[in-house]
Amino acid sequence: MSIPSKSKLLIDREIKAYAQELEMIRPFSDHLNSQGVISWGLSSMGYDIRVADEYKVFTNVWNTVVDPKAFDPRSFVDFKGPVCIIPPNSFALARTVEYFKIPRNVLTLCTGKSTYARCGIIVNVTPFEPQWEGYAVLEISNTTPLPAKIYSNEGIAQVLFFASEEACDVSYADRKGKYQKQQAIVLPKI
Repeated sequence: MSIPSKSKLLIDREIKAYAQELEMIRPFSDHLNSQGVISWGLSSMGYDIRVADEYKVFTNVWNTVVDPKAFDPRSFVDFKGPVCIIPPNSFALARTVEYFKIPRNVLTLCTGKSTYARCGIIVNVTPFEPQWEGYAVLEISNTTPLPAKIYSNEGIAQVLFFASEEACDVSYADRKGKYQKQQAIVLPKI
């Protein structure tokens, strides 16, 4: 058995280098944009991603059961616009403005922004595995008993990048992952 290689959290200049040399993030902003908007762009130790203006808002008009193995697409209403209203105690799926190409030695974790969290809005994004590529699908939950506003093309979450000294043996691309190179909001699939 070998000793695991070292990994580290990437900081701003390292993220910038990966983004520029490997096109890890497109479009890429090398600074934090915060004038009159929920911030997005390069931060000290991560990248604040934006939510695009396309949403699938959950509705239970058909009174179906949420089943990840047989998801009923009629459970969503499509919406496109500058502001999305998520109903009380409900959620929406969206996608990032940014397109990602994760290097073979990088794994990401994503967490919601504090501006939304302080309003009871929780953002869930699964890790971007080594060599995953595409627009990230975001799950935005409104945990409050009131409608909640989400602002398109503004910050929604922060991605943290962890780089290993060694590349993984089997990447997401090698496994032919089912969400590889997704271009839109992709619903759950088996």
